[in-house]
Amino acid sequence: MKIKNLFIVTLIALGVISCNEDSTIGSSIVNDELAVVIDSTFTVTGHSVPNAKIQSRTDVQLLGIIDAKGYGHLSSEFVTQFMPSNALDTVGVTVNDIDSLMLGMVMSEGQYVGDSIVPMGIDVYRLKRALPYPIFSNFNPEDYYSPDDLIASKIYNATRLGMPDSIAKVYRNNKQVPVEVKLPVELGREFFKKYKESPETFNDPERFAEWFPGLYIKNSYGTGRVMRFYNTSLALHYTKHITADSTTHMRKAIMAVTPEVVNNNNMELSISPQIKSLAQTTPIVMAPLGYNTEVTLPAQDLLNRFRSQSGDYTVVNAMTFEVPAETIENDYDIKAPNYMLLVRKDKLTDFFATTQINDDVTSFYAIYNTARKSYTFSAMRGYFTDLLKKDKITASDCEFVLVPVNLNVEYVQSGYNTNEAVVVAIVPYVDTPAMVKFDLDKAKIKLTYSKQTINN
Repeated sequence: MKIKNLFIVTLIALGVISCNEDSTIGSSIVNDELAVVIDSTFTVTGHSVPNAKIQSRTDVQLLGIIDAKGYGHLSSEFVTQFMPSNALDTVGVTVNDIDSLMLGMVMSEGQYVGDSIVPMGIDVYRLKRALPYPIFSNFNPEDYYSPDDLIASKIYNATRLGMPDSIAKVYRNNKQVPVEVKLPVELGREFFKKYKESPETFNDPERFAEWFPGLYIKNSYGTGRVMRFYNTSLALHYTKHITADSTTHMRKAIMAVTPEVVNNNNMELSISPQIKSLAQTTPIVMAPLGYNTEVTLPAQDLLNRFRSQSGDYTVVNAMTFEVPAETIENDYDIKAPNYMLLVRKDKLTDFFATTQINDDVTSFYAIYNTARKSYTFSAMRGYFTDLLKKDKITASDCEFVLVPVNLNVEYVQSGYNTNEAVVVAIVPYVDTPAMVKFDLDKAKIKLTYSKQTINN
């Protein structure tokens, strides 16, 4: 057992009596010891488990195909409803003033895996029925669209090449890369007419989806890149008549993909033989599909060790769990996920189904430390103190899963000119491909507590 007493403080109580010159001065000394103990000799075990599908809990879209040595073949398309705008501009505008309708998909600079220049193609289809919910990454859209409903096609890349300089400059300054697809002007005029006839349809996304179920964006050509779009919307371009002899050209976003509507990345993954072989012997995580890692925490050993060392005056200070994690060699520079969730196995499904956040008793998250090459779950004191309350430790207290995730963050004002990031949801990882391997032999649980010995 490697238990380190970091420091021992002798508490000395001095009693002093005020007196005159005839008084005597007495004192009493009580020797009490306060020790802070760190125990880090616990063993963690684990193994890879397949993760074939995830539930859609995101408003981002993955689009493209890669075939990466050391990863596999990943294809992602998407289906989506739209949140309509309930404030379309109709003053000085007629249906014949609608010039065009554009589908815009915007990527933050660098948010892709693969070759930025290789040309790839997409087809855009109009959905014929509302999407189901809940919806998962293995969703088959076959019954939700017709091949005859192709409304647009586009060859695209992940650069601003070919854009007018004035427009390219705006996106460059904002560190964004757009992909725009021109849709039929008749569809834009259809939206406009429906708004004029029934503006209440645009007040409710569910009602709107019954009338316009959404779009299916499908890979049509090429391979070599997967892009992550954080903003997808439809915009009308039209002419607005200000006065009898004055007009202006306008652009209005009339609907967008938001967290309130159904949006799903339809993904297919064929895992490379190298990864399949590695997963047999090494705990790994592969995302957005592929593998999670199940781990067994030594709950009973933690309790036994603590109870054998603690006394009547013992306080649990902290518990941390650091997991060494290395990137896996591949030819697409696929990196480790930024965030990792550690969640009790029996609570994994409900955690994502109800869009929870970490409670620091049964679920925790960590950020990948590129310098240390590890994930450290630093707020696990609640897990241990919960164990202390139990009469018996069960398997569910020990069985956890390491799962790649994304964080939904909102910023709230916490002071003058200061904003604080607040995690409002932890959702399944839907991002560019990522993977990492764990070294559980070197994983380290640290249990820290203070104990005081009273010397009578």
